[in-house]
Amino acid sequence: MCSNLSKPLADLMRPESLTDYAGQKHILQPGKPLYEAINSGRLHSMIFWGPPGTGKTTLARIIAKHSNAEFIPISAVLAGVKDIRAAVVAAKQIQQLEQRQTILFVDEVHRFNKAQQDAFLPHVEDGTVFFLGATTENPSFSLNNALLSRARVYVLNALTIEDLQELIDKVLTDTKHGFGKLALTMSDELKQQFSATADGDARRLLNFMELAVELTQVNEEQVITEEIAREVLSGGVRRFDNQGEEFYNQISAIHKSVRGSSPDAALYWFCRMLDGGCDPLYLARRIVRIASEDIGNADPRALQLCVSAWETQERLGSPEGELALAQALVYMACAPKSNAVYMAYNAAMRAVKESGSLPVPNHLRNAPTKLMKDLDYGKEYRYAHNEPEAYAAGEHYFPEGLQETQFYQPVSRGLEIKIAEKLKHLRELDKIAGKY
Repeated sequence: MCSNLSKPLADLMRPESLTDYAGQKHILQPGKPLYEAINSGRLHSMIFWGPPGTGKTTLARIIAKHSNAEFIPISAVLAGVKDIRAAVVAAKQIQQLEQRQTILFVDEVHRFNKAQQDAFLPHVEDGTVFFLGATTENPSFSLNNALLSRARVYVLNALTIEDLQELIDKVLTDTKHGFGKLALTMSDELKQQFSATADGDARRLLNFMELAVELTQVNEEQVITEEIAREVLSGGVRRFDNQGEEFYNQISAIHKSVRGSSPDAALYWFCRMLDGGCDPLYLARRIVRIASEDIGNADPRALQLCVSAWETQERLGSPEGELALAQALVYMACAPKSNAVYMAYNAAMRAVKESGSLPVPNHLRNAPTKLMKDLDYGKEYRYAHNEPEAYAAGEHYFPEGLQETQFYQPVSRGLEIKIAEKLKHLRELDKIAGKY
């Protein structure tokens, strides 16, 4: 099989030059800053941000090789400030004895706390090391500003189906590190399946291929069959960064698809999250939020339907519950939209925070005791049901010192058309009564 059975295929097939490197053409084309820096050997501190299996570590090693720099890797999962100091000491020795630069590569750098990240700064500043961090988390949230200001961020994308299919071909033909000597074959359809299931992750794809070849040899066959593919790929799940940035990106995509009246896109992102392992009850809670924020009183039935879907998920579980949630999503995407209540709520909350604890006017207070009546609690309150149209025209309900404000501005869609007409009529009654 492989020339070195003690190493996994993903390690054996690791590219050593840009020529063999898969993907990331958006940053590794002639004329791009990173490509030109690598080819010229001009180092600078940088951060590689991207999902697993996109070649962050491999690219870091290629950069070190091209620039003839020492490569010192540490993992933020296992290392601490002591390991950073030891790496700095080694870098200083290399600088003095060999006149070579050092790349300090920190994998999963987002796992370091602020103090650990700060430990890099003076040694980056004085040129002892060039810092190169790799992270699957958004650097804006996971790294401190001081470190970000000293390193350029490069975004690495998930590999395309085409990238991964090329990698399969290379694995099957490479006689030194791959399986070329075995002369195995694989249909284009299965290559497509393997690439799709790998979900942009080269390491994952190579693990699939390694297992498929092992099963093929056990069966003494020369062809990777559909049966073997089913065995290998049956446990695959989509890339899903639970509670990470990609998680919230997908939640945002669901929300914006509903807001944009696209039921198909809303269903797609909903199913993406379910397929990735998201808790349906979390999705149910967010769906209820969408009903209030983006549908509101344009169609009050949306909120009721979403709450019912949530209850269905709680009572029946999967798969009946997920279907109810899908129904609610489709209904909301097709419903008239209004964020009037959402905007009114935010405006009212701002007014509350800015105006302080204004007292409730006496005429709006209850007076269950004699003392409270003597203090004029409830005096001159007008009972709306006793007024024409059950509306006390001209009555004031805000506290003294706070100007009458129209927080709620209904939109001209759905039920809010009728609500707007009703409020307009009531304000005309207020004008007649001298309120405005």
